[in-house]
Amino acid sequence: MLKQKLEQYNHILEQLDDFTRKNWEDNFTIEFTHDTTAIEGNTLTLIDTKMILEDGIVPKETTLFELDQIRGHADAWQYVKENIRNNIPLSENLIKDIYERVVPTRGVGGIYRTVPVYIRGAQHVPPNYKKVRELMKYFIQDMNIKSFSSVAELAAWTHAEFVKIHPFQDGNGRTARLIMNYQLMINNYPPINIKKDNVHEYFNALEIYAIRDDINPFKDLVQDNINKSLDKFINMYQDYYTDKSNKTLVPNTNLSSDAEKIFVNSYNNIINKLKDTHVAATEATKNLLKYGYDVDKIYPVLEKLLPQAQNDELYSLDIIHKAKECLNTKTTLPKQDKLHSTSTKL
Repeated sequence: MLKQKLEQYNHILEQLDDFTRKNWEDNFTIEFTHDTTAIEGNTLTLIDTKMILEDGIVPKETTLFELDQIRGHADAWQYVKENIRNNIPLSENLIKDIYERVVPTRGVGGIYRTVPVYIRGAQHVPPNYKKVRELMKYFIQDMNIKSFSSVAELAAWTHAEFVKIHPFQDGNGRTARLIMNYQLMINNYPPINIKKDNVHEYFNALEIYAIRDDINPFKDLVQDNINKSLDKFINMYQDYYTDKSNKTLVPNTNLSSDAEKIFVNSYNNIINKLKDTHVAATEATKNLLKYGYDVDKIYPVLEKLLPQAQNDELYSLDIIHKAKECLNTKTTLPKQDKLHSTSTKL
């Protein structure tokens, strides 16, 4: 089942047009950055994170420390993806370079700690700072020669062992989640996002590894999140892109001039009726028109979804997914329905 999902994921990913792929990647960046910094105590909301990264707007009363966490992580994530595109294997120097971007204003980028550190609420005490250099050499060596049962175990071990060593003075957790995703993506797996709501299970699994050297609970958590990422991605796009048996149609993006005029007129008609230029409205309208849904049916569905979407911090991919469900079943949402999208965003 996992192998089949991975094949479908990679096949769909290859076929995504630039607009759709960027939309998916940008949504994941916002969510990943929000959750990974929230785990470390950052109080900025998902909407705050979106405003900073996508709109270039810094919400009032945002501290410089929290702003640096958001921007630093987003920069480090882009750097991770750039190196994966170039097929660069994870190394000690690369980890230092990633970390330097995670904490850009702390003046400790790429430098191993020279002081004792403690993990709040944990039994495990990281090793003496004098041992860090040696332990990191062993870490890289083991990462390259150990036999792992799966990519999930490799990613889980990379994260758990790194955090156990705690090589840096600050930012170890954020860096660990980045290099965990590095191991996944360089092996053609989707990135995963440990949600802030699952932090108790997450910390417990890491503690079990640190104390008992048992990777299984954390490996299971990583595998569960891999499955969630695959399911969400495939469910979002499987109706619109061809599988290997060519059973579904790829949307035609090469419109004739007449078709383009119809597309633009339909788009303007819907947006004018909605009286909404929010990114979720514009991107959802373009996407639904592109895949051939009827103009008269798109408007009433989006009219119901968009107000709830903005209240519940729903992004355009979620809007498209919910709208597609309504349009495919020829139903619209009841007026009192609420969309709870916090646990299902990319």
